[in-house]
Amino acid sequence: MDWALPDDGQLTLVPDFVPAERRSALFEALRAEVPFAAKQIKIFGRSVDQPRLTAWIGDASAVYTYSGVRHEPEPWPPELAALRERVSAAAETGFNSVLCNLYRDGHDSMGMHSDSERELGQNPVIASVSLGAVRRFQLRHRKRKGVGLDVDLPDGSLLIMRGELQHHYRHGVPKQPQIQAPRINLTFRRIS
Repeated sequence: MDWALPDDGQLTLVPDFVPAERRSALFEALRAEVPFAAKQIKIFGRSVDQPRLTAWIGDASAVYTYSGVRHEPEPWPPELAALRERVSAAAETGFNSVLCNLYRDGHDSMGMHSDSERELGQNPVIASVSLGAVRRFQLRHRKRKGVGLDVDLPDGSLLIMRGELQHHYRHGVPKQPQIQAPRINLTFRRIS
């Protein structure tokens, strides 16, 4: 599925990017290999716990600063390195890093934001793989009220954001307390 959004926002969803027979094993391998941890970010000058577990993985040069925190990359675990090659080919972008998110259940979330940090370049391509519980992805235009999209991201899906999407839109994963199962989300990026 492809969406061409106002102001050159481009979004692509590939529902079965990870084959069904591979999803559960990949989820468990990533849960075991990736050093997920509770991290703090700065919001309005205060340090607060992120409402999910995260890990920053990447090439040695892929240092990334967001929410007032500098992230030094952990090395690529084997399963994640192999997945990076497939995601890079699908998105036609050479990714050198990935933000790994573990949503323990529907109480964990990601607030509305744009991936607009300087290290990501002018019009970054962000490719996001979802494994586990289906969660809602929300996209909202910064200035045009009512312009946006809600998409439920299925297990094994790949979502690619490109064009000027990060300039004009914010996105997030809201709380969904009724969801009991965990979800791993991997957002591949290129840090320059």
